[in-house]
Amino acid sequence: MTASHLVAESVWKTIDLHFLFGKNFERATRIVDQRGVKKISGEPSGRFVFQVVGESRRKEEYFCFAEHYCACYSFFYDVINRAEQLCCKHQLAARLAGSLGACIEVKVSDEQLAVLLSEL
Repeated sequence: MTASHLVAESVWKTIDLHFLFGKNFERATRIVDQRGVKKISGEPSGRFVFQVVGESRRKEEYFCFAEHYCACYSFFYDVINRAEQLCCKHQLAARLAGSLGACIEVKVSDEQLAVLLSEL
């Protein structure tokens, strides 16, 4: 285990994540456990976006920038409109998977990434 993993594990143990994120924390960990987070990286720029699977039966996939935006309904309703959550479960899953190295890595050209983002 690397030093950064030990530090991250120590931080996780001292923070009550359920208190901060409520129901979204449990839902996000389920998404990560089910390998539901893709990190789509453009080459050669290295820019990336996360694509996170939803939990509904339809298994929608949402594009999100972990710290700033998610295309899901909950982001707009609970985070932006009502300000009841710090982030949605997809953003949290993206952050968790990114920190743990649990993302499915997908490499595309910068042009392909631009097309994906233009569809948001």
